[in-house]
Amino acid sequence: MYGTVNGFTYGWITPVVAYVMACLGAALGLRCTVRALVMERSRRAGWLALGAVSIGSGIWTMHFIAMMGFTVDQVEINYNKSITFLSLGVAIAVVGAGVFLVGFFGRGAPVLLAAGAVTGVGVAAMHYLGMAGMKLDADLAYNTGTVYLSIGIAVAAATAALWAAVSVKGFAASIGASLIMGVAVTGMHYTGMAALRVHLHDSGIAGGLGGASPAAILAPVLIGPVVFLFLAGVVVALDPPGVQPPRYEPVREPAHGRRPR
Repeated sequence: MYGTVNGFTYGWITPVVAYVMACLGAALGLRCTVRALVMERSRRAGWLALGAVSIGSGIWTMHFIAMMGFTVDQVEINYNKSITFLSLGVAIAVVGAGVFLVGFFGRGAPVLLAAGAVTGVGVAAMHYLGMAGMKLDADLAYNTGTVYLSIGIAVAAATAALWAAVSVKGFAASIGASLIMGVAVTGMHYTGMAALRVHLHDSGIAGGLGGASPAAILAPVLIGPVVFLFLAGVVVALDPPGVQPPRYEPVREPAHGRRPR
């Protein structure tokens, strides 16, 4: 028997808050990446790392907030903390791979496409790994076509975000790009959720499964990443905008017998 799945238990509260978190992480990540690209290579890595953690934390927090509105009738849902936080590491690592590729290996189409593919597949892996962290008295199955669609959306979103990071200039343009990125990431999440089918076990209501309840992991999930994103925002706001380092031309000696003009 398949369980009745509800992804909007609390109405539009969880999708809206999830979208805001995705936008916040994307906005900070884009600003960090833009600054990294106009700095010397020796200082670039720090800003790229801050951008990767910002985007990864925003995506992961978006996923969990959205999952707070996910319920299955007559089934108790708990979460495995280890798998849940492992998915955070995956999100940060794959976003880091993407931003470091464009940060150190150029901004051409081949690099952008490769970085977008790596990052997008990794974000999708984070989503489904987070889903694997759920503990409930049921089996999860996915519609293959819809899963592929969600991965495609993730790759497109990641590629667009990385393109924006290396192409968009100005604060207003970065905000606009982050709003679009938030739509894409949130859309990828709910597309992936649309692929889900829950097959209930004969035992009925889950009990004694262990793991952490959503309320138990709400505090570390919200407080930790949100505090980090706030601090990252303070760093970006207080640090002066990056300035392209001057290019020093070699001094040319005047030709023999000629005086410089």
